[in-house]
Amino acid sequence: MRTTIFSTPIVTPLLRFLAILILKLIGWTSIGSKVSVPKYVLIAAPHTSNWDFPLMLLVVLELRLQLCWMGKHTLFSFPFSGLMKWLGGIPINRAKSHNVVNDIVEQFKRHDNFVVLVPPEGTRRKVSKWKTGFYHIANSAEVPILMGYLDARNKEAGFADFFYPTGDLDKDMQEIRSFYAEKKGLNAENS
Repeated sequence: MRTTIFSTPIVTPLLRFLAILILKLIGWTSIGSKVSVPKYVLIAAPHTSNWDFPLMLLVVLELRLQLCWMGKHTLFSFPFSGLMKWLGGIPINRAKSHNVVNDIVEQFKRHDNFVVLVPPEGTRRKVSKWKTGFYHIANSAEVPILMGYLDARNKEAGFADFFYPTGDLDKDMQEIRSFYAEKKGLNAENS
């Protein structure tokens, strides 16, 4: 695994301390505890604002997770490419049909510990249907899905529980979506 913000000696503990402090100052609570499962797909929803990313970054630091996240390739343009990769980013070009699912599944096979965060909406706008790549990754890699969320109404962010894909996409997606039904994003009108 490459070195990221979540695994940089000396820097990560300092950033973790700052994350805890900032979350207290802005009144947000991190929900979750140490995760002992070495491989999983973490989904984060609702994704309604550009502020979701720094907020979730603070929460991930406080909860001591080590992960990578998938983001649109335009975030990785010069001069920010190195920073975004250090922040754990994996660039995804959504305009082209690549084997993203297969590539991430291969990452799971190659590593003993691997976590990838995927925003299932794929955008900050309100959507009626989520993208299913996260589900196909988890199902193909035979790893669980950790239900991550932020809820602006209660000023809390973190993760709830693991969901184990059954292979029945429609049924499983309905169950996953029902968990997020009451969660409100920073821009509630897009939740």
